[in-house]
Amino acid sequence: MLNDSPEATADIHARAISLWESRRFAEAVADTDLLLRREPRNPQFWDLKASILADAGDLTSAITLYRDLLANVPNQPFTWVRYGNALRIAGETEKSISAYRKALSLKHDLGEACYSLANLKTFRFKKAEIDAMLAELQLPRLTRESRVAFHFALGKAFGDEEEYAQSFQNYAAGNAMWRSGLNYDPGIASEMVARSRELFTEAFFAKRAGFGFDSTAPIFIVGMPRAGSTLVEQILASHSAVEGVGELPDIMAMAARVDGAGGAPYPLALSDLSADALRNLGAEYVERARTQAKLGRPHVIDKMPNNFAHIGFIHLILPNAKIIDARRGAMACCFSNFTHHFARGQHYTYDLGELGRFYSDYADLMAHYDSVLPDRVHRVSYEGLVENPEIEICNLLDYLGLPFEPECLRFFESNRPVRTASSEQVRRPLFRESLEHWRRYEPWLTTLKQGLGQLAES
Repeated sequence: MLNDSPEATADIHARAISLWESRRFAEAVADTDLLLRREPRNPQFWDLKASILADAGDLTSAITLYRDLLANVPNQPFTWVRYGNALRIAGETEKSISAYRKALSLKHDLGEACYSLANLKTFRFKKAEIDAMLAELQLPRLTRESRVAFHFALGKAFGDEEEYAQSFQNYAAGNAMWRSGLNYDPGIASEMVARSRELFTEAFFAKRAGFGFDSTAPIFIVGMPRAGSTLVEQILASHSAVEGVGELPDIMAMAARVDGAGGAPYPLALSDLSADALRNLGAEYVERARTQAKLGRPHVIDKMPNNFAHIGFIHLILPNAKIIDARRGAMACCFSNFTHHFARGQHYTYDLGELGRFYSDYADLMAHYDSVLPDRVHRVSYEGLVENPEIEICNLLDYLGLPFEPECLRFFESNRPVRTASSEQVRRPLFRESLEHWRRYEPWLTTLKQGLGQLAES
C-alpha cells in the first residue's frame, strides 16, 4: 500500500536530493516524479526536477520546466536565479541577465543574483546597480550568504571601473567573511602531498606495472581551479572523438572509500590493494563516467581539478588513461581564485596565504609525478594557449593520439553547454586581457607572494 504520509514524502524528497548530489540523475528524476504524483502543484518539487535536469545536461527540458513553473508562480526569486543559471549554461546570456534582474526585482537583498550577474564575465554593472548593492550592505538584516555575494559582485564592479583599491577591499571583505565560517586546516593538504611523495616512487609503480583496468576512454584534466581546465575541455570536446562531461566526483569518492583501509590513511592504504581490486576500481570508474556521456564518443573528459591529488591512484586503476595538467602562472591563477566565490568546496581560496600554500603543494606534487612517472602527465600552459594556440593544441592532440581537427581551433563556436564560471569566456576567441590582470592588484598581494615563495616569479 502506498504510504502518502508527510514523512514518506519527506523521505523521498531527501533521497532525491542525495541521488542528485551523487549524480545519479535518472534515479533522482524518478523520485521527483514520485513527489509530483503526490503533490502535483508543489512548486518546490517542480523546481527540484528542473535543477536535476539542468545538472544532467538536459537543458531544453530544464529550461522549459523553469519557464512553465515561473509562468504559474512568478514570485519565486531563487527559482529565477536557477532559471538564469540554466540559461547561462545554455549560452543564452541576455535571457539569463533578464532572469537574474527579475530575481533582484523580487528580492532586493538577494546577493546571489548580483554575484550571478558578476559571474557573467562580459557583464558590467551600472552605477545605479553599484549604489544599490552598497546600500544593501548597510542593512543589518542581510544574511551572511548575501553579504558575501554582494562583496564579490562589488569587487568585480569596481574592478571594471578601474577602482582597484575599492575592488580589492570588497574581494578581501567577502573572502574573510566566508573564511570565518569554514572548518579548514591547510596542513591537511600538505600532509597528503607528503604521504603521496613517500608512497609513489618509481619502484612502487614498477612493482604494479600491468595492474588496473585496460581502458583508453578516460581523459582527466586536473590542476588548480581557474587555470584553464574549462578551456582545455572546450577545445577537446570540439573534437569528434571526445565528449566532455564536466567535473565528476567519482575519483574522490573512490579515494575516500580506500582511506583507512587496513588502518592506513590515504594514499598509503593503496599499497595493500590487489591487482584485482585495482582493476575493479578502474572498471567501476569507466562505467560511472560512461553513464554521464550522451554522444557515444570514444573518449570522455573528467575535468575535476582536484583530481591532481589522485594522479597516483588514477595511474594504478587506469594505466592507459590520459592525464592533462592545466597550468597557469601562480600569481594570475591564485588571484583569479581569490576573486571567485565557489558554490562549494575549494576552501583554501578564501585566504591569500593559504591559497599560496595550496598552489605550492600542488606544484610540488606535480613535480614529483614528473619525476617518478615521466611523460605520464601532459602539461598545457594557459599562457601558451593564448600566445600560440595552434602549437599548444597540436601538441595536446599528439599526446592524446588524436588527429588534428580544425574545430579544435574554433572551440568558441561550439554550442555545447558549459557549467562552470568560465562559460562566457570559452565562447569567445582566446584573449590576452586576463594574463596580467592580477598586476593591477599587486600592491595588496604581498601575503600571496609570501605563500608562493619562488613560484610567485614563475
